[in-house]
Amino acid sequence: MTSANTSPGQRESLPYVLPFLAFFALLMAAPYVSGVLGVWEFPLRALLLSVVLFVFSRQVIDFRVNSGVLSVLVGIGVFFLWIGPDVLIPGYRQHWLFQNDIIGKAATSIEDAHLNDWLALSSRSFRAIVLVPIIEELFWRAWLMRWIIKPDFASLPLGTFSWTSMIVTAALFASEHGPFWDVGLVTGFIYNYWMVRTKSLGDCILMHAVTNACLCIYVIAFNRWEYWL
Repeated sequence: MTSANTSPGQRESLPYVLPFLAFFALLMAAPYVSGVLGVWEFPLRALLLSVVLFVFSRQVIDFRVNSGVLSVLVGIGVFFLWIGPDVLIPGYRQHWLFQNDIIGKAATSIEDAHLNDWLALSSRSFRAIVLVPIIEELFWRAWLMRWIIKPDFASLPLGTFSWTSMIVTAALFASEHGPFWDVGLVTGFIYNYWMVRTKSLGDCILMHAVTNACLCIYVIAFNRWEYWL
C-alpha cells in the first residue's frame, strides 16, 4: 500500500535522484568527518555510494552501449576540452570569473598528506571513473532532462529533446563544477546532445567515465590536483 503523500512521479524519481543527493551530502560532510576517519574517508564514501546505487538504483541502470567507439572518442574529446583553456592560456583559471567568493576557487579538497596515499588516490579515482558517471548520468541526463519536459518523466523515452531542457540542464551541470563552470557548461551541452543522439544511458555513462578516467590520469601524473575539487 503506497502513502497518500507520495506521488507515482516521486517514487519513479527516487532511483535517479537519491544517489545524487547522497553524493552531495557526503561531499558536504567530508570536511567534518575527514579529521576523524582520516584516509579511510575516501573508501568509505565510495562504499556508501556503491551501496546506495545497488539498493535503490540498480533496476534503472542500463549499461548497454549502442555507439561504443564514438562514446569513447567523445569522452576523450571532452577531456581535452576540460584542460585546454588552462594549458593554452597561462593564468586563465585565476581570472575573477572563475575564482571568487561565490563559486569558490580551483583548489583540491584533499589534504596534502593524502595526495601520495594509494588508498586515497585509488578510492578517489574509483569514485570519479565508476560511481560519478553513473550517479550524474542518472540524475542529469536520464532524469532531469526528461522531468523538465514532463514531470511524468518515465512516460518519455531517454533522449527526448527540448531546448529548455537542454539549456537548463547544461547550466545546472555547469554550476555543479564551481570554478570550472565554463568548461562545465560546454561539457553539459555535449553530454546532453549525446543522450539525445544515442538515447542510451550506457553510452552516456561510458563517455563520462572515459572523460573522468583521462582526467584522473592527468591529475595524478602531472600533480594537477585543482581538478579534484
